[in-house]
Amino acid sequence: MNKRESHITNFIHRYYRHFNAGALRRAAVAYANHLNEGGKMLVALGGAMSTGEIGLSLAEMIRQDKVHAISCTGANLEEDVFNLVVHDLCKQVPNYRHLTVLDEQQLFESNLNRITDVCIPDTEIWNRLEEPFLKRWCSADANNERRFPHEFLYAILRDGEIKGHYQINPKDSWIYAAMERNLPLFVPGWEDSSLGNMFAGACIRGQITNPNLVRSGTEYMMELAKWYLEASRKSPVGFFQIAGGIAGDFPICVVPMIHQDLLKRDTPKWAYFCQISDSTTSYGSYSGAVPNEKISWGKLSANSPSFIIESDASIVAPLIFAFVLGW
Repeated sequence: MNKRESHITNFIHRYYRHFNAGALRRAAVAYANHLNEGGKMLVALGGAMSTGEIGLSLAEMIRQDKVHAISCTGANLEEDVFNLVVHDLCKQVPNYRHLTVLDEQQLFESNLNRITDVCIPDTEIWNRLEEPFLKRWCSADANNERRFPHEFLYAILRDGEIKGHYQINPKDSWIYAAMERNLPLFVPGWEDSSLGNMFAGACIRGQITNPNLVRSGTEYMMELAKWYLEASRKSPVGFFQIAGGIAGDFPICVVPMIHQDLLKRDTPKWAYFCQISDSTTSYGSYSGAVPNEKISWGKLSANSPSFIIESDASIVAPLIFAFVLGW
């Protein structure tokens, strides 16, 4: 790697030595070492990272085979597509910490849904996405085809059905990069998303007759177990968690499930763990479940490299990805 490519890497090595900065450096070094030793990595994507344009760095991680599976919320799955098709129509709200309830009401009346410092244009999104998704779902309904949520999305992107609406370079979209590599995706609780709500509405209206044509969270867990068993036979598998919630809680449980319910007790545990969150671990916020507690549940082993970085993931994750990419 030349000096230009290694600039961020060298910067982190020199200046990120203590406290959360030191944890960031150690986690990044361990991530790179894990890959260099032939390991695979699952990224758990929670929070509002897609609206925060994590695709700018995550897409390249996917293309360069630094990420091998993703578990994400239904919101992160769809919001990367929202960014793809309405990026230039989103309203930036840099003073979001100071909005009054009347300010928020005005945004609502303007069909602007706020996600931290960005407002996404509700009407414009559905003008672009409602028809292609309903068309796909209705076709699957008529042909008795069942697919996972991300598989419907992959098909729409692959066939170029919304290409005319792109407002950013698709290279900056992580879901587009995932589609190109047919990356394994796991989306627990997809129903808790705008597309999930739209699908439920179509079922209630009778436009879709089979509400089970979108495959379920239980089936996602079955697919995850299949993927983990195959991947861990060939390579150690790591777990890189951005934010909390179901995107992380769901996939990390696959190892104890394999051990206890499938009785495959020789299956390796997660070989690396890093969690980034600005929510301090406590019994009222992040459940107090620091990495060491995961050892008692059979998710990690005592010698699994594990890290907590208590900071803003929109700052930390791109730096770690840049380090792993050798930028």
